[in-house]
Amino acid sequence: MTSFSGDPVGQNEGGRPWLSKVPEVTAIFWVIKILTTGMGETTSDFLVHRIDPPIAVAIGGVCFLISLAVQFFMPRFNVWIYWLAVVMVSIFGTMAADVLHVGLGVPYWISTTFFGVSLLMIFLVWFWSERTLSIHSIRTKRREVFYWATVLTTFALGTAAGDMTASSLGLGYFVSGLMFAAVIAVPAIAFWKFGLPEIPAFWFAYIVTRPLGASFADWMGVSHERGGLDWGTGPVSLVLAILICVFVAYSAFAARPRASLASGSSVA
Repeated sequence: MTSFSGDPVGQNEGGRPWLSKVPEVTAIFWVIKILTTGMGETTSDFLVHRIDPPIAVAIGGVCFLISLAVQFFMPRFNVWIYWLAVVMVSIFGTMAADVLHVGLGVPYWISTTFFGVSLLMIFLVWFWSERTLSIHSIRTKRREVFYWATVLTTFALGTAAGDMTASSLGLGYFVSGLMFAAVIAVPAIAFWKFGLPEIPAFWFAYIVTRPLGASFADWMGVSHERGGLDWGTGPVSLVLAILICVFVAYSAFAARPRASLASGSSVA
């Protein structure tokens, strides 16, 4: 995918320069994204099995709203705040999908269809309103709202889809992970070899990262009886959290020259 910068382009509603508040799409971006999907899956499972599920969901919802509010109120892109919001979206998105199945008894294929239709509707309204779905253009509050609504829905959709292939279709978590690893290669190949437009290629890959990371995380965390390695959801969550912090720290360090240049450009 083509990288994009956070340099000031365009203006916000108040007429001041608006900095993009999403990161460059690089290899590190995809690594962190996949790690957050796995952490969201195992952390959600850990919480709902350690404390009362309604309380766990309520805590997840509050933390999600707080992290997203901080992200919205930040004047410019902050790598730590952004990925914290993604992690909380991952945890709460997992809980939202699990509530439909575990709490309300909705089959995975129905919840997958529901979240898929919801995502399509968000895309349609976003495009109708802004005439673009490009993440290069997240430079207004309204577009930021569309962006995060899309992100949340992709996490819920990916959770339901991953559980459907692993449980309902009987593939198991490891085989599901391998399948989604093959699927995520499709948009990359189509983009580089056949000229698939960047926007559908990006969002296709973005959606698939969720079941990809979650399937392997579940495989590592669940019991042998469920086809996993039985490492435990708590330890897996902790290791993934550490890896996320390492890569985010590297990303923040690598972006320092670019951030300084952007700051200098905005002053000029």
